[in-house]
Amino acid sequence: MTIAGPIGIAGLALDATAEPAAEIDAAARLEELGYQTLWLPGGQGNNLAQIDRVVRGTSSLRVASGIVGVTQVPAAEVVATHAALAADHPGRFVVGLGGAHGPKPLPTLNAYLDALDTATPPVPASERILAALGPRMLDLARGRAAGAYPYLVTTDYVAEARKLLGDDPTLAVLVPVIPLSDPDAARELARSSVGFFTTRPGYRRNFVRMGFGEADITGLSDAFVDGITVWGGLESIVARIREYQAAGADHVVLGLRLPADSDADATTAWQSRLAQALLS
Repeated sequence: MTIAGPIGIAGLALDATAEPAAEIDAAARLEELGYQTLWLPGGQGNNLAQIDRVVRGTSSLRVASGIVGVTQVPAAEVVATHAALAADHPGRFVVGLGGAHGPKPLPTLNAYLDALDTATPPVPASERILAALGPRMLDLARGRAAGAYPYLVTTDYVAEARKLLGDDPTLAVLVPVIPLSDPDAARELARSSVGFFTTRPGYRRNFVRMGFGEADITGLSDAFVDGITVWGGLESIVARIREYQAAGADHVVLGLRLPADSDADATTAWQSRLAQALLS
């Protein structure tokens, strides 16, 4: 599997006006800090061009799409980007797939994976990972990809997912990381970061599966946000990340969240502190 390192990092913390050179410089700094895999969120768009730029602009950094929406980005475009990068930088594009939110998500994903399998050249299962939450999606990830990439999950969920996947597939877990020690401020930022996902049926079903009550989910209770996010000072954050690893996560992806009035220097400083604490 082309995911590298026990700790990955999500996003580049750039604003919408950033030039490609600044984007590459930011990725290169993360590489210098010791992060081996960078996850670039696709959302509802197509970030294949960004992935191509970042891979080509860095020396060894793995770049994962976190994720390519299969109802938004044609499989042929993923195939073309993967083939071009595999020719010049083999193993450095991790094809993260998901976003099949329609009435039949499993058939939609299976059809997309079929297209990747039968392309010339194909996108190997060993170089793709699936956004997965429920048991059926985890089963699909085990059978048709190198592993699973869940988001907003507890350490108990990770332990159960590890059992469902077995020992060999990669379990990469994205967690919101909020470096604030004040509980009220940290939870306020956590609520603003995760509130949208409580309205998404797939996430909401998974929150219930993890044991949260409807009132906890709708009201974004302390217990709820504490269970699916990581917040606190550096020592507290490191301890929580270690809990995810102990539960069975092979790779924990840091989704760093800072207050809106934080500047780029604050983000860079926290990226450095976390790298020193978790990768040294």
